[in-house]
Amino acid sequence: MAITLPVTGELSCKVVYYGPAASGKTTNLKHVYGRLDPASRGKLITPTDGPERTLFFDFLSVDMGVVRGVRTRFHLHTVPGQNPQKESRRLVLRGVDGLIFVADSHPQRLAANRESLADLESNLAEAGLAASDVPIVFQYNKRDLAGATPVEELRQMLNPDGRPDFEAVAIDGTGVLESLTAISRQVIRALNRA
Repeated sequence: MAITLPVTGELSCKVVYYGPAASGKTTNLKHVYGRLDPASRGKLITPTDGPERTLFFDFLSVDMGVVRGVRTRFHLHTVPGQNPQKESRRLVLRGVDGLIFVADSHPQRLAANRESLADLESNLAEAGLAASDVPIVFQYNKRDLAGATPVEELRQMLNPDGRPDFEAVAIDGTGVLESLTAISRQVIRALNRA
């Protein structure tokens, strides 16, 4: 839930990158960090427990400038995708304003994508939120893989409601900023309606 900090008057919004293990959530954050002006971003925090496996969550704070007369900051989080980290995912979702679901386009990861989406919906329900009420963008990552699952199949399986979606290759930045821009706009629109 977006909050206004009383001392600074700054609006603080939380966006969470969600998806199965190794789908590219951390890679998204690293690309965003690398593309932003250092004056508009905080430190990138990525605690891992080995070869690029997120331990609890990754975090990056981004100054979005003044939006409708209010200084706005987005706090970007990733969740760990590994099954034993369910409680961590649940905690990271607290206070979420928007989601980017990062799906893995590899054909052998279809079940992992479905399980991760079901986990997201379950965790949102436990937090008293309906998935349909939270701004969400779908990102179909790893589109550069030979034999990648067709986007239409991913849409039917993960995004039958036709939410905004993007093809991506997070490792080279394709679709990364587009996904972030889309969810940022949705979050701001939702806050304006509230």
